[in-house]
Amino acid sequence: MTTTTTAGSGTDPRPAAPRFRVGVDIGGSKIAVLVVDADGGVCARRHVPAASAQPDEAIAQIAAVIRDTVTEAGGTMADVEAVGLGVPGRVDGANGDVTFAVNLGWQHLPLGRRLAASLGVPCVVENDVRAAAVGLHREAPFGPTDDLVYLGIGTGISAGVVLDGRLHRGVRGLAGEIGHVVLDPDGAPCACGLRGCFETIAAGAGIARAAREAISAAAVSGEPTTLASLADPTAADVFAAAAAGDLAAGRIVDRAAAAIARMVHELVLAYDVELVVIGGGISRAGSPLLERVQAGLDRIGAPSPFAAELLAETDVRLVGSDHDVGTRGAIALLAPDPKGVVAREAVG
Repeated sequence: MTTTTTAGSGTDPRPAAPRFRVGVDIGGSKIAVLVVDADGGVCARRHVPAASAQPDEAIAQIAAVIRDTVTEAGGTMADVEAVGLGVPGRVDGANGDVTFAVNLGWQHLPLGRRLAASLGVPCVVENDVRAAAVGLHREAPFGPTDDLVYLGIGTGISAGVVLDGRLHRGVRGLAGEIGHVVLDPDGAPCACGLRGCFETIAAGAGIARAAREAISAAAVSGEPTTLASLADPTAADVFAAAAAGDLAAGRIVDRAAAAIARMVHELVLAYDVELVVIGGGISRAGSPLLERVQAGLDRIGAPSPFAAELLAETDVRLVGSDHDVGTRGAIALLAPDPKGVVAREAVG
């Protein structure tokens, strides 16, 4: 697909500049790929089921969906400048290796280097929510700000933090890992080994577990719930049932929203940001979720003038359904930035 031309001979020994950049968002339940042109225009996008927990299979699967999406965009890998990848786990700052990804079952996987070798193009790897935070800072869909938090709530929960225009990773690359803050010491077991973590209450798997418990409780109490008609209710089912007036589902959603509000408050206290954006699979619940979170923030501020003033000065938003926050963030990793928001080097 690479062409060379001149006005005289019709050929030019210099290859044409790559036409595409690729962003990949790897989640606990899906792989999303976005191909854009030099101006950021969408050329192709694709979603496929989650990556395998087996490293060799995962590399092959991710490489295949990248190639397929580039083909759909009308090109080959020779037309790709670089690939950015966001991964839900700890990423080594020195080489971009995924050292630990609980929800994917990966440990010490040299993802960037192996994909670069497979695809023949440079690859940049970053934690997924940190990549999303970079994208929100660069694209500024809610207005320009140099201090923001992206709170990603999906299969797991984590936060990406940009302070003074720079991505904040922490000394171990774990800044913003609030999914494992304990909210209920006597609560449900978490994959991290603790009990009652934020994830067990507000992440997709935690909401689905609460739905199963509600069904069991309803069978004993006799309280009707539409959730009982579902063999294996998901978080999306719970939000839909709550929106339709199901009381048991409404209690689950209220508890999750209250936990999210509490964490928004704590993030604002910890980092003093002016914008908090809530994204991930839970954001598909839309305005009813945001309204519940805002009600939780109002309850937090009611007895405290300090909290009320702090939260009143913080813009809390929900990612729109039309914003490719994960894949756009992965693409943002590839762009040079004079403020130093991203310090990852491409490999390959």
